[in-house]
Amino acid sequence: MHISVCSLVPSSDLAYTAVVARSALDEMSESGAFMRTPSTFRNFISRDQNSSFPAEAGRYHLYISYACPWASRCLAYLKIKGLDRAISFTSVKSKWGRTKDTDEHMGWVFPASDTEEPGAEPDPLNGAKSIRELYELASTNYSGKYTVPVLWDKKLKTIVNNESSDIIRMFNTEFNDIADNAALDLFPPYLQSQINEINDFIYEGINNGVYKCGFAKKQDPYEEAVKELYDALDKCEEILGKQRYLCGNTISEADIRLFVTLIRFDEVYAVHFKCNKKLLHEFHNLFNYSKDIYQIPGISSTVKMDHIKRSYYGSHPSINPYGIVPIGPNIDYSAPHDRGRFSK
Repeated sequence: MHISVCSLVPSSDLAYTAVVARSALDEMSESGAFMRTPSTFRNFISRDQNSSFPAEAGRYHLYISYACPWASRCLAYLKIKGLDRAISFTSVKSKWGRTKDTDEHMGWVFPASDTEEPGAEPDPLNGAKSIRELYELASTNYSGKYTVPVLWDKKLKTIVNNESSDIIRMFNTEFNDIADNAALDLFPPYLQSQINEINDFIYEGINNGVYKCGFAKKQDPYEEAVKELYDALDKCEEILGKQRYLCGNTISEADIRLFVTLIRFDEVYAVHFKCNKKLLHEFHNLFNYSKDIYQIPGISSTVKMDHIKRSYYGSHPSINPYGIVPIGPNIDYSAPHDRGRFSK
């Protein structure tokens, strides 16, 4: 199971287990290692119009943060599948803020106006001040993390799902009757086994691996995480030296899942999470591959590097107490790449 960081359903037929962690910074083991807890709203939207959550244009809304890689991969799917007209979305502010006046919890908050932070908007549906309020609207006794993405049902006024790996698969297939790019299948049957296998090692070593490096509180778990991270990056570099994408010469779900981490690597993870053994732009294949994915129509609009940098450097005071945002390196991912040498 792949878990989102950036996790219940109000219906009486779905039980859940309360989680102590209220944000990713709380998810630590006694050994000082970062341990991610599960997402908990796991309902599914279906193309079956008799289902509890049928795929309908205009019914669902995606809450994201441009800073969060897990939320960004959902937005990437929304864009490349051509679901803009069927599913609306809103981004929170880049930096965490107080989610309630009655306690000290820090998390994702909405701006007070459209002009407060470009790219972020007030909640258009519920007038919520924070993502936390959405969770409390959906479940009065919720006690877990208040994370993004959140896939919201406007009709039932509840959270359908907050697990990005579920959401991207719903977007891939269940809305094809109303998607502009329905023919694009990022999880085709003939590749599913291979995609799942690649997803597993990429999630453990890279997607979650950078967090295990950055949130480690002791040297040993940090060094273990760094080794796992760079072993996985080296494996991807080798694969991408032979073919255009991770599963051959056709883009798949695995590529979107890897891309959202790679695009943040040199700008954030190398410094903030101490992933500096080797920078992304020093990997020939991975760097050109990142530019290739970035240049797919729709993908670049999901990458707001100002949000990404302000969020990471400004929302983790235990790592960066003064909230100073590094100036560089300002990599141009729209520059030419060499991935065209592989046939599509």
